[in-house]
Amino acid sequence: MHEDAVARAVRQWRQVHPDLDVSPITVVGRINRCAALLQQAADTPLGRYGITRHEFDVLCTLRRVGHELTAGQLARETFSSGAAVTKRLRILEERELVERRADPRDKRTAHLRLTAAGQELVDAVLPEQLAYEKGLLAGIAEDRREALADTLGELLLLLEGRLGGLPG
Repeated sequence: MHEDAVARAVRQWRQVHPDLDVSPITVVGRINRCAALLQQAADTPLGRYGITRHEFDVLCTLRRVGHELTAGQLARETFSSGAAVTKRLRILEERELVERRADPRDKRTAHLRLTAAGQELVDAVLPEQLAYEKGLLAGIAEDRREALADTLGELLLLLEGRLGGLPG
């Protein structure tokens, strides 16, 4: 049987520190490694459109909510820092995919929305991106994918309750 990188690390840690419970590594380590690998792989189709995963997340958030959001709201929705969202918005505005409207009551607040070009881009890229991601998961039976999604959902709710979100 083949051993994944995390199983190998756990085996090695158990030899070095047999007195420690290294079992959390079997979950957290695998999630971290999967996330890193998926981040690299999942950006492949997006690269053909000249956008990053994080920029696509901003565009998709504006598309799926269907109304204007502030930068702070976008930061919370995309689980990003305010500085990261500001940088992404600058790039997306330069490409004329997102536009901002000043709040008439508070000039410091801007309301952001997709342009027609931004909406067209999301609607063109999303089906291709989803098909690509489905292909990445193709080696896992559908019922197992659903069970994995449920388990990851439980973990996410637990962590959100304990750790909250990133500061906006």
